[in-house]
Amino acid sequence: MIFTPVGSTPTIHEGPSANATNDPAAMQDRFLKLLVAQLNNQDPMNPLDNAQMTSQMAQINTVTGLQTLNLTMQTMAEQFSAMQQIQGISLIGRQVLVEGNRLTLGENNKVSAAFELAGAASSVKVEVVTPGGVVVDTVEMGALEKGRQNFAWDASAYSGDKSDLRLRVTASNKKDAVAASTLMQAKVASTGTQSGALMLTLDNGQTLPYAKVRGVV
Repeated sequence: MIFTPVGSTPTIHEGPSANATNDPAAMQDRFLKLLVAQLNNQDPMNPLDNAQMTSQMAQINTVTGLQTLNLTMQTMAEQFSAMQQIQGISLIGRQVLVEGNRLTLGENNKVSAAFELAGAASSVKVEVVTPGGVVVDTVEMGALEKGRQNFAWDASAYSGDKSDLRLRVTASNKKDAVAASTLMQAKVASTGTQSGALMLTLDNGQTLPYAKVRGVV
């Protein structure tokens, strides 16, 4: 936005302002001073065109609105970041569900995990396997609906390392395969932020964004 007064050039004296460049109120104040100076120094034989003045006023209103919006968005971003940090602290020590196939050893030699089906399945088979892929047991779970399913297995009779067993799921709907993703439990050890996103560090050493958490146990 450029003002070109006709006749003598007015001199505008403005007081100091710490945020004169970005403060919407300061911008409006400068605009009004320039507008008044322009009107006072215009050529009576060639007055300022109404359409031009209206256009200039619309421009300053647009710029001021954008500056106000930017300040509002910045404030909201800061508040959201603070809320994320508080949310992260509340997760420390909690068990969360994340992508993975490791079974969690609980009380009474029970191991557990979960999985998600992309669609309804008429037949679901769950295999408990070692890290090397050796099948320890197979559980037929029959027909299941689309979505998350919990799985628990009694490892009392297994003499190997019960803390390092894995889950493998095969599902089908008649002749069509149904995609299945396995979920494991992990405890949140610490939290932090990275590029404005809440990050979780799990007790297994894995670090991942909170957006990848499928649930809190």
